[in-house]
Amino acid sequence: MQVAVVFRDPPPQSERTGAVRLRRLAAAIQSAGHEVTVYCQPWWETDQRRIEINGLVHEGVAFEHPALFYTRLPGVLARRGPDVVLTSASPPGGVVAAWLGGLFARAPVVCDWYGDEPNAMSSRWAGKAASLPTRVVAPSELQRTRIRELGGTEANTTTIPLGISMSKIQAADPDEFRDIVYAGHLDDDANLESLLLALAELRDDGDWTATVIGDGPRRDDYERQARDLRILDRIDFRGNCDRAERIAVYRGAHTFVQTARRANFAEELLWALACGCVGVVEMQSDSSAHELVERRERGFRVTDMENLDEAIEAAWDCSYRDIDKAFQQFDHAAVAGKYLELFRDCGVESR
Repeated sequence: MQVAVVFRDPPPQSERTGAVRLRRLAAAIQSAGHEVTVYCQPWWETDQRRIEINGLVHEGVAFEHPALFYTRLPGVLARRGPDVVLTSASPPGGVVAAWLGGLFARAPVVCDWYGDEPNAMSSRWAGKAASLPTRVVAPSELQRTRIRELGGTEANTTTIPLGISMSKIQAADPDEFRDIVYAGHLDDDANLESLLLALAELRDDGDWTATVIGDGPRRDDYERQARDLRILDRIDFRGNCDRAERIAVYRGAHTFVQTARRANFAEELLWALACGCVGVVEMQSDSSAHELVERRERGFRVTDMENLDEAIEAAWDCSYRDIDKAFQQFDHAAVAGKYLELFRDCGVESR
């Protein structure tokens, strides 16, 4: 099938998680034997309208006048005649233009709305972007609910999770054993103080060790709090780590604790669960993390911060596991397969 990916600012123009996800998805669909073209605002320095970047064909929509991206896109798609249009929700006005192009090309339109698109939820086009596409895909039920509040429906919204690489997990060597691991940007929303207070309650409960991955404006404050609670000697504040280092830590750890206040999709928790960690989630109104541990034996949800230490103790009763093959369903290839299945459900014939 011919897949048109509408992406005004694809990587490297934008490196937010949702943008990287859509680029990876486009590459996976192409690897599955389909023809993929990315329609975007050109940033390259040549005068070529079509150019290959990282193995994907990119076609510039509006060279001379960037503001004409929206008005020119429908005609471009009509001329190219794709079987399906896959569009980013950034910006929502681009979704409306992609929908018009799909209408002219008689192709269904699927919008990938991760939730980190700048100003997308407050745009005057947000309601149209949520209601017009054949399907709007969210990474979690939390984000799906937000899209439905904008005008999406039960019928035109669905969830497909963020993907991970099981091959990278299997190829990594585990780091030293740690009882607890936490990962995230260390700002106010990290809510690391919840974990630190819980660990302080467990100060005399065995010789546990913990690793905190990540950096940010609150790192010094969190280290100071750990020192005041007399547990800093047991916690390794590792700072920022690349994916390979994180996988090694997760494979060596027993329990991953998620306390962050905000998460459209709890990516680090997913990687840790796939690496065999038990998951402990402090539920937050703006976080979807609890969705990953629901109905899982090796998952614990806490609604009250005061019970977090008890949940951690309960998690420690679970046996250590190195790699959980049940998470193969979240592998990048499996996630790409879910999108292709969605395209067929939208009426696109497999070719």
